[in-house]
Amino acid sequence: MFPTPVEKLSPAARTGYQVALPFVMVLWLLPLIAVMMISVRSANDFTIGNYWGWPTEWNLIENYSLVFTGSSMPQYLLNSVFITVPTVIGVLVLSCMTGFALGIYKFRFNMVIFFMFIAGNFVPFQILMVPVRDLTLDMGIYDTKLGLVLFHIAFQTGFCTLFMRNFIKALPRELIEAARVEGVSELRIFWYVVLPLMRPAIAALAVLIFTFIWNDYFWAIVLTQGAESQPVTAGITSFNAQYRAAYHLMSAGSVVAALPPVLMFFLMQKHFIAGLTLGAVK
Repeated sequence: MFPTPVEKLSPAARTGYQVALPFVMVLWLLPLIAVMMISVRSANDFTIGNYWGWPTEWNLIENYSLVFTGSSMPQYLLNSVFITVPTVIGVLVLSCMTGFALGIYKFRFNMVIFFMFIAGNFVPFQILMVPVRDLTLDMGIYDTKLGLVLFHIAFQTGFCTLFMRNFIKALPRELIEAARVEGVSELRIFWYVVLPLMRPAIAALAVLIFTFIWNDYFWAIVLTQGAESQPVTAGITSFNAQYRAAYHLMSAGSVVAALPPVLMFFLMQKHFIAGLTLGAVK
């Protein structure tokens, strides 16, 4: 067993670390705690200026029920599901296939294509805002869920291909060569040999991409503008118009919107950590 970084510290430094850790954790969680506290306040607290004091009333049930019954929050949540799930599936399918092709086969422009995928990750999204918006208008998919899905698939496939290609390249080459000697087709090699070994990487990418797409706000407000297509991150801002900056309802909506990614992480935590650490130790 190798010693952990904490075990390598001197006794004084270790004590300082143990004392500082709770304060750092509280500091880190402070914004989340503040949002959760605001989500159970009454509207009267904001009228009298009681933003950070103890709530005069605890409106937990009233605020959260109003989020669902007095707004389009259910529609926004469904929109996020219909945007995020197809995007994750599309990105994983494309990145697995492109990663397999770039990681297994040797052809003339292999590295050129690989670098093209990498280069796309370094283009600032803000530069592409106007061209992408104009493209969706020309294609007739502006303010649609399909437009967001296609955009996210196109932009996330580059990073996922980089991840998958490096993962597949680290797999034992002998497994693939043995399958070829037995006369197994390339498609069956991909499906029955390589793909089962990629499950930890697929799980890790699924969590990362799900979280990123679900929490995306920038492109949600650039490419959509109506309740029929906006995801939950953009839909939360509708409380400003409906309830005149009802911060308690916006906070309650934010807590609700944050639950699916958190649940996704805890359900896939074991596979997520295995996918990120696979290959770290030989």
